[in-house]
Amino acid sequence: MEGGTLSPDEHRATSPSSTIVVAIDRDRNSQLAVKWAVDHLLSGASHIILLHVAVNHPVANHGFAMAEAMQGALEAEMREIFAPYRVFCSRNGVLVSEVILEEADVSKAIIEFITANKIQSIALGASNRNAFTKKFKNADVPSSLMKSAPDYCNIYVVAKGKSVNVRLARCGVPAAGEGCYEWDSIRSVGPYTRGSSRGKLPPPSPEAELTTRTPLRERSLPAWTTKPVLLSGRTASDGFDGSYRSMRRSLSNDFLGGDLDFSQTMQFSSMDFCDNFDASSLAASASPQEPNSPHSASQREVEAEMRRLRLELKQTMDMYNTACREAINAKQRAKELQLSKLEETRLLEEARQSEGEALMLAKMEKSRCRAAMEAAEAAQRLADLEAQRRRNAEMRARREADEKVRALDAITSHDFRYRKYSIDEIELATESFSDGLKIGEGGYGPVYRASLDHTPVAIKVLRPDAQQGRKQFQQEVEVLSCIRHPNMVLLLGACPDYGCLVYEYMDNGNLEDRLFRRGGTPPIPWSQRFRISAEIATALLFLHQTKPEPLVHRDLKPANILLDRNYVSKISDVGLARLVPPAVADSVTRYRLTATAGTFCYIDPEYQQTGKLGVKSDIYSLGVLLLQVVTAWPPMGLTHHVEKAIEAGTFAQMLDITVKDWPVEEALGFAKLALKCTELRRRDRPDLATVILPELNRLRNLGNAYEARLSAGRGDVSSHAQDKPNVAT
Repeated sequence: MEGGTLSPDEHRATSPSSTIVVAIDRDRNSQLAVKWAVDHLLSGASHIILLHVAVNHPVANHGFAMAEAMQGALEAEMREIFAPYRVFCSRNGVLVSEVILEEADVSKAIIEFITANKIQSIALGASNRNAFTKKFKNADVPSSLMKSAPDYCNIYVVAKGKSVNVRLARCGVPAAGEGCYEWDSIRSVGPYTRGSSRGKLPPPSPEAELTTRTPLRERSLPAWTTKPVLLSGRTASDGFDGSYRSMRRSLSNDFLGGDLDFSQTMQFSSMDFCDNFDASSLAASASPQEPNSPHSASQREVEAEMRRLRLELKQTMDMYNTACREAINAKQRAKELQLSKLEETRLLEEARQSEGEALMLAKMEKSRCRAAMEAAEAAQRLADLEAQRRRNAEMRARREADEKVRALDAITSHDFRYRKYSIDEIELATESFSDGLKIGEGGYGPVYRASLDHTPVAIKVLRPDAQQGRKQFQQEVEVLSCIRHPNMVLLLGACPDYGCLVYEYMDNGNLEDRLFRRGGTPPIPWSQRFRISAEIATALLFLHQTKPEPLVHRDLKPANILLDRNYVSKISDVGLARLVPPAVADSVTRYRLTATAGTFCYIDPEYQQTGKLGVKSDIYSLGVLLLQVVTAWPPMGLTHHVEKAIEAGTFAQMLDITVKDWPVEEALGFAKLALKCTELRRRDRPDLATVILPELNRLRNLGNAYEARLSAGRGDVSSHAQDKPNVAT
């Protein structure tokens, strides 16, 4: 079985109670592998062997001093690697042994160790190599063990605290005596002794503590080999002589078989030989000789020859040492030249790659510039086409405007839908525009009371300095001459040359003067106020439903509502009315105007801000007008005061005090409807035909019934209280 994870019980079931080996290194996964093995693989009689493979470095060419230095470095490195594992095992009460193998191939060393010692379970951390490096490099250690380890060995690969790959044993352990692993050197690393033994891995000493080791008793010289060595919990069983012989044999092999290093192995001094010869001379001279012996002369000659030979030998050794130094320097220079050549080759390759990348970037940039230029040219062509279309549209608009002006002029000069009066007739009727006949003043101009054709009329005269007066005159003539409605003021005639409009005369003036009782007029009863409101809404709906294009009044206010002798209301002053195309007459799509028109406090805020006109622009003005009908307050801040009064429950105090018998509940509903009409957004305002007008007709019917009872003499208290459940007194 390979791959997947096992539960703790399954691990203990598949793991024997024999030795557990954990291959460790410096990485994080090795630490997690040790912790996982302690948590999942240990049983009551088991212990852990921590196995580390140190990649060996040949040091034969560096002599005893270098070997001792590297021995110390290796000891420090092993102490650093094993230190955290010792602390962890000590804290968890785990018995451990430590093994160090020296081999260049880590996977091979671990597999040989497993085979030699019949290891049945081994855990190790997962490789840190990613998928990209795995594709171009040799297989990692876990993969090699999965493929090549003996079949009787359970292999657990641990990553992030859990087993990510498991290969269970496929057979039992071979019979004893099959294959042994040898350790043929002794090495001391820190306070731990590498023992030289032959045979299988010895179990840990029962007398030893959990992670402590016996201090070193004997220190051997380093012997660098590629064989695996054991770091056990006891001192070496072999003696010093064996290790010394092994060291001598290793060093001899290194000197004879390794590469020649002139700086270490061949740096001889002629003084050594001179000293040897001096010693022999002294030995010879120490023997007794006769001063006059026949051998004295020959001895002196021999000594002279010896001195000459020593001098020649010294010179030869000096020359040899010089040659060795020169050879070493030449070798070093050759290495430096080779490294320099390699560096130059690398730099040249990098330069070639950089040049290729630069050329590629230049091509890409050139392509982008070409695409940008083409896009700019296309945009310029589109802009030219758009400018041409705009010029054509402006020319068509100017032509249409000119044609419209000419059509209006033709209509005003040849229209037979109204009677045309001359300026002389207007001056005669108004007594040359006498101030005594003046009954009003507006933005268009003054209004005079007069009589034409024995009929009382109201004449509106265009003021010479009135802005857009001519346009308003033509608009009002066009609208009023084409429509007829009982609640729209009747246009009787006009004087096109001087901009004079002749209307039917309204005895009670406008609604604003009557609400504020200017001139001492009596207050309007609440029943008539409800009726006037319904009549205004009916006439406004008539304008909004005109065919083929709806009309928006744009200046609806009490001053433009006229009252006849019976207080029948009629909408006037439609000079600012605009024809809105049917497609934009609803509350969603709106017709955009370049400039807003209307009266402050009555104009639609959304229309004033955006210039978008719709039929619901008149609904806002209607809402303010309805609030004035029941309160007789000025329009400034009226919606705010009414909202506060309704929230505080004091709305009855805002009703017109000149009316003593207000039906408070009906008036409150009337005010709430008016507040809905004054919402800032058009889409929040109610519909005139389906919401506003039905409610106003209901209140008008309530007022008509009340007036009918009063006129019939049946307005007793009981019936009055029944029809009006809450009447202000």
